[in-house]
Amino acid sequence: MISRDMIQQHSEYEWRIPAGTIAEMRVPVRIIGTQNIIKHALEDVSFNQAVNVACLPGVDEAVVVMPDVHQGYGFPIGAVAAMRREDGVISPGGIGYDINCGVRLLASQILRKQAEEKLEALAVALDKTSPSGVGSTSHLNLGRKDFERACEEGIRWARAKGLATETDMRRTEGSGSLAGASLNAVSKRALERGEHQMGTLGAGNHFLEVDYVEEVFSESTANVFGLFKDCLVVQIHCGSRGFGHQICTDYVLDFQSAVRKYNIKVLDRELVCAPLKTPEADAYLAAMRAAANFAFVNRQLLANGCRDAFEQVFAGSTRNWHLQLVYDVAHNIGKMEEHSVGGREKTLCVHRKGATRAFGPLHPDLPDEYASTGQPVLIPGSMGTASWVLAGTEKSMQISFGSACHGAGRLKSRSQAKREVRGETLIRDLARRGIIVRAGSMSGVAEEDPAAYKDVDEVIEAVCGAGIARKVARLKPLAVIKG
Repeated sequence: MISRDMIQQHSEYEWRIPAGTIAEMRVPVRIIGTQNIIKHALEDVSFNQAVNVACLPGVDEAVVVMPDVHQGYGFPIGAVAAMRREDGVISPGGIGYDINCGVRLLASQILRKQAEEKLEALAVALDKTSPSGVGSTSHLNLGRKDFERACEEGIRWARAKGLATETDMRRTEGSGSLAGASLNAVSKRALERGEHQMGTLGAGNHFLEVDYVEEVFSESTANVFGLFKDCLVVQIHCGSRGFGHQICTDYVLDFQSAVRKYNIKVLDRELVCAPLKTPEADAYLAAMRAAANFAFVNRQLLANGCRDAFEQVFAGSTRNWHLQLVYDVAHNIGKMEEHSVGGREKTLCVHRKGATRAFGPLHPDLPDEYASTGQPVLIPGSMGTASWVLAGTEKSMQISFGSACHGAGRLKSRSQAKREVRGETLIRDLARRGIIVRAGSMSGVAEEDPAAYKDVDEVIEAVCGAGIARKVARLKPLAVIKG
C-alpha cells in the first residue's frame, strides 16, 4: 500500500511517487494536489492504482494524478497515462465504462434577473426535452441507419442532417468526430442497448444544469468564450449510455486472453490491455471511437433540446434566448496525440479517465477563436456548490499531456451517500437555497449529495496553482435536471 512517506513534495501543488517505489514501476506518478487532497486520497486505493498503471508496458514520462482523484476500475478516476505507439498498450479500464462521458457548456445573453420568474417553467421545459433516468429512450426515434452513421461519423452526421451548426462542430473536441470508428468491432448487444438511447441523459452523476456566471476572473478570455457576469449558461454532463458501457464490458472480457497471449504482466486484473500494434487493440479502438462519436452526438441532441426549451420559455420576452456553444470536451477517452516529451516529439495514446483535455494557446487542434486563450476547460462541481470554466495553458502541455481535472471528485461512495441523506430532504434543502431540482429518482439525487464530493474550489486551487489551467469564470447553479 502507498503511504504518505512514499510521496515526495516538489512544490506547493506538485508531488511525486518516484519510479523506484516498487520494482515494477517504469515511470513515476506525478500528483497535482494540496496537503488535504493527498490526505483524503490515501483513504482509498487511488495512488496504488496509479502506481499499477505506472508499471504497464510502454507508459511514457509519468502517470499524472489530478486533485479530483478517487479509486476506479483499474485506473483511478482522475488520471492520465500516455502510451508509446511502438511498445505501449491500450487498456479499457484506463478509459472507463462510460466512454466519452463529457461536458458541454452553452452560453446565453439572458441575465439571471431576467430569468428569476421563469426558472420553474424553464426547468419543466428542460425536463421534457431531456429524457433522463435508467434505461431512458430518446424522443427522436432514429432509425438503425442514422444511428449507425452517427456512431461512425459523430457530429459530421448531425451537421449533414441539420442537427448541428458549423460552430457546434468546430467548438467540440476533435470536431466531435473520431476517425476510425467502426461498428464491425461492436457487439450486437451493444448496438441493442444504444440504438434508442441517443439523445438521453441517463442516470448516475449525469445532469443538465442551468447556472449563472457568479464571478469572472479573466474578462478578456470570458469575452472570447461568450461569458459575462450574471448571464445564464447550461451544462450538459453525460456520455455514451449503455452503448459505451457494453463496449467496455465486452473488451475487458476479451482482453483477459490478450494479456496471456502477449505475455503482459499486470498488477491488477482490472488493468487488462493489449499492445497497440495488434488486432485486439485495433478492434477496441474502433469500437471505443464509435462510442465516443455516440456521446458527442448525444450531447449535441440534448443541446438542441435545451435550445428548444429556452426558445419556448424566453422568446416572447427577450431576443437574447439563443444558446451558443462554448465548448464540448470529453473526460473518458483514449486518443492518439502528438506530445513533446524530453525535447522529442512523440505519438502517444493518451488515456484520460476522469480527466479533461486542456490544450494551451496556439495548439493546432483548437478552433481559431480560441488560439489566443487556450482551450475552454469545463469543470462541473456538484449541484449545490459551484462549477468552473478554466482555460488550458502551455504548462499543461509540459507536465500533464495537455490535461486537467474533470470535476470535484467523490469523497463518499454512492451507497454511503444514500445511507446518509434522503433525496426528498436534499431537494428541499436545495430549494431553500434557490436551486430547483427535477429528478426521476430520489435515490439518484441522494447519490449526488454535494457533501459526497470534495471542495471543488480546493480542486481548482490545486489545478491553477500547478499552472495546468487558469481561472476564467465561476458558475453557480439555479436549476438541475437529473435521472
